[in-house]
Amino acid sequence: MRISELSAETGVPVATIKYYLREKLLPEGERTSPTQAVYGPAHVERLRLIRALVDSRVGIAASRQVIAALDDPPANPNHLLGLAHAAVSPPALDDLDLSAAEALISRWGWNPDACGPQQLAGVARALDTLDRAGFTVPEATMDAYLAGIRRMVDAEIDAIPTTSTDAAVRYVVLGTVLVEPLLLALRRVAEEFVSGDRYGDAVS
Repeated sequence: MRISELSAETGVPVATIKYYLREKLLPEGERTSPTQAVYGPAHVERLRLIRALVDSRVGIAASRQVIAALDDPPANPNHLLGLAHAAVSPPALDDLDLSAAEALISRWGWNPDACGPQQLAGVARALDTLDRAGFTVPEATMDAYLAGIRRMVDAEIDAIPTTSTDAAVRYVVLGTVLVEPLLLALRRVAEEFVSGDRYGDAVS
């Protein structure tokens, strides 16, 4: 298909497709002349992936890292998970105090040194924001967070496809990038229902 047909198939404007081509997010089509190229199903799939990343507020640079992980995945699934996290996590700052995050992770029986620096920094930033707001998560609630997260993550890791590297890469990378907004939305829905059941007032 020509670029105009690719645009019609995916709903992505031609100008945007050309931008993704320049940014090397989308591979070049097969040249039929110096000014013409044709595109196939792989380009449709890649464009839909790019749009999903952009719609999830993943920047162009991070999207490029995600796509690079898809195109050239590491052999170890744990390294793949690290690449996916690194692509969508803010960098760890050298002056960030990690002590509270390390203490929390250690309390749960995990070794903070085995955690990626960006992920540890994310916990530290979140705890610092809570502290500056004067908000304390009760210990029992924090432990409930861990218990629920551990069950969720066990299920996610169990579901990683093992028959295809490509399928595993897509599952890990897209699951990391695209599922987090769903989890937040589901948490808010559950809070409404549980609060309504407990206090008797429906949310309008």
